[in-house]
Amino acid sequence: MKQVKAYVVSNNRILPDMARPNGRAILGSHLMRLHCPEIAAEAKPGQFVMVRCPDEVGILPRPFSIHRVRNEDIGLFYAVLEGGKGTPWLSRRQQHETLELFGPLGNGFSINSASKNLLLVAGGVGVAPLIFLAQQAVRERCSATLLLGAAATSQLYPRNLLPPKVKLAIATEEGSSGRKGRVTDLIPEFIGEADQVFACGPMAMYKDMHRLRNDLLKDKPTQVSLEMVMGCGRGICYGCTVKTKNGVKEACTDGPVFELDDILWDEIDTSGY
Repeated sequence: MKQVKAYVVSNNRILPDMARPNGRAILGSHLMRLHCPEIAAEAKPGQFVMVRCPDEVGILPRPFSIHRVRNEDIGLFYAVLEGGKGTPWLSRRQQHETLELFGPLGNGFSINSASKNLLLVAGGVGVAPLIFLAQQAVRERCSATLLLGAAATSQLYPRNLLPPKVKLAIATEEGSSGRKGRVTDLIPEFIGEADQVFACGPMAMYKDMHRLRNDLLKDKPTQVSLEMVMGCGRGICYGCTVKTKNGVKEACTDGPVFELDDILWDEIDTSGY
């Protein structure tokens, strides 16, 4: 883990606002590129960094998945939440400003040596860590198919930002692009050739995947990245505990990536997601 000052290379809004009936509105989604060679050299797909906010913002450091790595730079993809403090502050950072962050943190995704065909399942902003994984898959000469879900066409991650050679299938809840429905509705069509499945999205999506485990995923090895509030990112505060078959674990140090079948999903409250 490195504690560094990274300077902002770019910070662009790439998706528009989105109202959500069951949650806070999203005031756009941004792609930030940071120059921080110390972290870029060590980062692995599925890991994250903690970004420090200034004292006047009045909040603890915030976790952000490492979205991609390019030479000595890392990318962060994040949604700006209405009424929030951390993400609105981050969205206002300009080129050449500096940020304090530490990382890379956590245990990331693991591609089995025998796996050749990877299926990536992204629900909304859950695409964030899967782009880095797709980069890694291409480097390891694996075939990667990304199932991308969003509420509407306007909220789909831009195709031109996908790594080369990644296959794409889309689902939108309103049916304006791709298949009408949820991203998990696409899984049966693509699961047959997959050696491993990797997913990131809301907790409710994971609970559905686990509930339909045998029918939906056909017993394929499946890793999920838990999106949880973290206080310290280093296993000190016990603010991100999760119950597993092997006892209580911490998402920041034992995860954020877990095997789907290891989590006790009946013990997880999804009302806040």
